[in-house]
Order: sequence, then structure tokens, then C-alpha cells
Amino acid sequence: MADAVIDVVGPDELPAVVELYNQIFRPARTIESFRRRYLGRHNVLQMIARVGDKPAGFFLGFELKPDTFFAWFYGVLPEFRRSGIGSQLMEAAQSWATQHQYEYIRLECHNQHRPMLHLAIDLGYDIVGIRWDTDRGSNLVICEKSLIGV
Repeated sequence: MADAVIDVVGPDELPAVVELYNQIFRPARTIESFRRRYLGRHNVLQMIARVGDKPAGFFLGFELKPDTFFAWFYGVLPEFRRSGIGSQLMEAAQSWATQHQYEYIRLECHNQHRPMLHLAIDLGYDIVGIRWDTDRGSNLVICEKSLIGV
């Protein structure tokens, strides 16, 4: 199991986050697309996981509503998967959200991303719904976890 260091990073680190995103996901996105998504969002959180001095993964999230924090994207580079970094990122995001008095944390995951769904369930998330993703033409599974008493 990798022992990653999870750092909260500011807006100046967005290029590094986008580079990680584009190594993991397709289609690639521009820095500007992330900036647009952040417009008007409260409590934007960006984290980078590092193993040694090498970036291994990232997390992006923001306030969905006053009591709910939205985990927008998690990603771990292929060579670091199955080493616990995804769990460490999820737990760090949950901890941050709890410290900022959110009552729930929510994420959405494509049904075909089974490892992420399994990880969410293993970490105590409940499946609370689905929604149709018009961009990709498939269902997103909505998962939520109560942070009250955590």
C-alpha cells in the first residue's frame, strides 16, 4: 500500500491538476474549462496526492448546497492504482468537508467505473439515485455519505 501525502493546493496549482486529469481521463479538458466550472462555486477544494515527489492522483470538489459537499473528480494515475491512494483521497476530502461543517458528501460515478463504485460503497457511501449524463449518453450513479457524527 502506497503512503501518499495529500496536499490541499490553491488555484495556482490548477495546471498541475489539469495535467493529472488529462493523463487519466478522456476527452482531455483545458484549464479554462475547469475555471468555468468553478465560477460561482463556494469552497472549491483541490488536492494532489504525491508518492515521494511524484504526483499520483488528484481530487476536485466544491459546495453543492449549504449542507452538501460535491466530490466532482477523483483520479489516480494507472501505475498507482490499487495501492490505497483513491481511499486516501476520499478520506482526506471527507475529513475536509467534515471540518467545514458539511453534513453530507456526494459523488457521481459512471456505472461502468466499477472500481470507483466499489470503493465508495466500501467507504460507507449509499447509492441514492441515478441521473442521465447527456454528454456521455449513459447513467451516472449518485452516491452520498452522511458526515454527521463522523
